[in-house]
Amino acid sequence: MRSTAFRATIVCATCVAAVILALGTTSASAQTRRIIVPYTPGSGPDILARLMAEQIGAQNGPNLVVENRPGGGMVIGTEVAARAEPDGNTVLLVANAFVVNAALRRGNYDIAKSFEPICQLAATPMLLVVQGSAPYRSAQDLIAAAKAKPGQLSFASGGPATSLHIAIEVIRRATGIDVNYVPYGGSLPAINALMGGHVQAVVADYPTIVGQLKAGTLRALATTAPQRVEALPDVPTLDETVMPGFEILSWAGMFAPANTPPEIVDALAGAVRKMLENPESRERFTGPGIDVVWTGPQEFSDFVKAELVKWTALIKEAGIEPE
Repeated sequence: MRSTAFRATIVCATCVAAVILALGTTSASAQTRRIIVPYTPGSGPDILARLMAEQIGAQNGPNLVVENRPGGGMVIGTEVAARAEPDGNTVLLVANAFVVNAALRRGNYDIAKSFEPICQLAATPMLLVVQGSAPYRSAQDLIAAAKAKPGQLSFASGGPATSLHIAIEVIRRATGIDVNYVPYGGSLPAINALMGGHVQAVVADYPTIVGQLKAGTLRALATTAPQRVEALPDVPTLDETVMPGFEILSWAGMFAPANTPPEIVDALAGAVRKMLENPESRERFTGPGIDVVWTGPQEFSDFVKAELVKWTALIKEAGIEPE
């Protein structure tokens, strides 16, 4: 499956817009609804939510409030959503950190019992990136430099014990390199540190770095996807360069609080699918040649269970101890 995080950004925004519109009431324009974003402003999920809010406003839909609730590895915001009334007025927008947390941290919620899966929206690769002016032209170059200078290079990501961090730890162990890991409180601070020369490489999702890649201030050395990404045809995979068999994808999905009526969950998922099947919307929001990922409530539920097994194994492989 080939996808881009640009697709994730636009598709998720479109889908959430469709969902909110599907919940319209007789006083839709006066009613305030919210989407919980357990990430920092400027992060990929935050971009999705704000694009969605803009789209809703353009259609004179209900007043949608984006609530950024970062902290605790997204546990804080997720707990807020778990405690929300199951009336369809609260939607949680998350990435695969949702299941990473379940394998790593104890929270006041259970992903299997505290939420109703609505749908998966997209799957996107992570990228291993360096400064645009860095001497490294490939993942092989970076790994060779790390081996030549053990303990002298630093890799960073947007937070400890996140999927991005786990990807770094798996890379570090699989290639045998000795590098310093530097956690930051979000992907944007990590990218700023990279551009400032404080670290030598970052693993990040595409939405966070698309502008810098286009401007040439950052260079992508490899993708974590199983195949090359259509939007980045010259960027090889880690699988074909330094880590055969390596594959990690980020995904975006939506959840409602537990006990949200099935008819509301189905309406949400159906609205998403209808939006994605509309040719004009598909062209407008996804662009030509972009593959869309959509799964309904039951399939998404099964997917989340499988992801929990997968990430639990990756965490063990990375040598990260659960908290």
